[in-house]
Amino acid sequence: MTMKPKARKFRIRRGPTATGGQGQASGQEASQQPRQQDGGQQQSGAHDTGHQDRAQQPPNGGDAARAPQAGPVAEAGQGHHSAAQEIDAIRREGLTGRQLRMARRMAQKHGLAPTSDFDAVRLLRTRGIDPFSRSNILELVTNDRAGGTDEGSGESRALTRTDTQLPQTVPAEENNLPSTELSPAERRSEEVLKIQRDIARRRQRKLLLLFTRLAAFVLLPTLLAGYYFYAVATPMYSTKSEFLILQADGAGSGSSGGLGGLLPSQFATGQDAIATQSYLQSKDAMLRLDEDEGFRAHFSQPHIDPVQRLEPDATNEDVYDLYQKYVTLGYDPTEGVIRMEVATADPEVSARFSRALIGYAEERVDNLSQRKRRDAVKTAEESLEDAKQQRREAQERLVKLQEGTLLDPEGEIANIRQLIGSVEMQLQEKQLALNTQLNNSRPNQAKVDALRSEVEVLKEELAKQNARLTEATEGDDSLASKTAEIQMAKADLATADLVLQSALENKRQSEIEANKQVRYLTVSVKPVPSQDPSYPRAFENTVLAFLIFAGIYLMISLTASILREQVSS
Repeated sequence: MTMKPKARKFRIRRGPTATGGQGQASGQEASQQPRQQDGGQQQSGAHDTGHQDRAQQPPNGGDAARAPQAGPVAEAGQGHHSAAQEIDAIRREGLTGRQLRMARRMAQKHGLAPTSDFDAVRLLRTRGIDPFSRSNILELVTNDRAGGTDEGSGESRALTRTDTQLPQTVPAEENNLPSTELSPAERRSEEVLKIQRDIARRRQRKLLLLFTRLAAFVLLPTLLAGYYFYAVATPMYSTKSEFLILQADGAGSGSSGGLGGLLPSQFATGQDAIATQSYLQSKDAMLRLDEDEGFRAHFSQPHIDPVQRLEPDATNEDVYDLYQKYVTLGYDPTEGVIRMEVATADPEVSARFSRALIGYAEERVDNLSQRKRRDAVKTAEESLEDAKQQRREAQERLVKLQEGTLLDPEGEIANIRQLIGSVEMQLQEKQLALNTQLNNSRPNQAKVDALRSEVEVLKEELAKQNARLTEATEGDDSLASKTAEIQMAKADLATADLVLQSALENKRQSEIEANKQVRYLTVSVKPVPSQDPSYPRAFENTVLAFLIFAGIYLMISLTASILREQVSS
């Protein structure tokens, strides 16, 4: 949508006479000079030309000034007047500075070369163009707006201002050459071009500095690292091996009904595998390998590059750092496999180091399982020894009791009781026979005395046998007490036999459980010397060095930018 320009309103006071009008025009022209000087060199040039025209006026200029003002059409029709007279007549019309500027722009639009603003009005009227027609003014403003749309909203508004883009006038000289001054649009384009070139130069300078910093802090270190990896680094030959730790066969038979039968073997030996891995990565294993195979001497050889070579007086910590770099171990808990890789400058030495480390691991596994077995069987063996000692003591007591008395006190007691029973029967018969004789009126005295003597003898024998069972002899216990002691000794012996049997069974079970705790180190992948070097990986290491240096540079540059922004704010 095209907006109509808002022109400034000027109040023009016209005098009653031509002389007053001329004076007013002169006053207006004088007032317009500062405004035209603010617009640029073009307006000042136009006023200079106007003064020259005024100086060339004929002497009868006063009469012409007192003549009545003519319209634009009448002045255009008077072709016999000279150009100076026409310009003087136009000057007396009392045109405003805005009208004169509009006339000059319209003259430039139609390809005319006026020498002043009044000359532009004269030339336009000579061609039959009214410079102050509303349609012509709107067309001029519309074209100016359409031409300045691409320059942005701010520049389009600047183009509509008639006081900032006035066309250049042609100085009144004998050789009327084209003006060498640039129009405001061309001057603005030139300034924009200068700004763009300045921005381009700054960008080129910044890019040059950026590439210089990248070359100094990223590319140069990367080239040095690549040169080291490709030309200087000593090739290292790696030997890979794999081994795992297993339990003895039938380890889950004793607990097949419990949770132990459901667990895989690698979970049962996971702690042992981790302990073995930790031992192989420890300083103890490094010192043992150095003592047995000469780890320090191998990496101190002169043909190894200075970065990887050990100094002759290197400490154990330096050797251990190199050991951790070239002896790598990994444990896979899902499979229970320990993977080991040893890298040295000689493939045979690498394989020898691997075999030595596997031997150390096997010894450590045997020591771990041996301690478990010894701890499991030790308690059972001690219980068995105690049971044997108790049975031995019970048996010795029984033997002593049997040696002090009869071999079979129970049989002796049974015989005594049988004898007592028979004596009691005979005593009863003799008592009956004695009573029978005493019941006779005239008993046989001899039979009565014999029966009485037999009854006394039987009573004495019965008391004697009873005394054998209950009474103790001189220094010895009674037969009954000895029999009780012998029975108690036999009971203790039977108990000791049961305890001994239980201890034997416990020992046997402990040995079985100890055999279940046995660990075996099985080598699944044996160490084999390699023919081609595995390290250094020149391309991968060079790319990694580039990424590291680039990351460091990026971090430093970002930190510097943030600090610079904080300081500047």
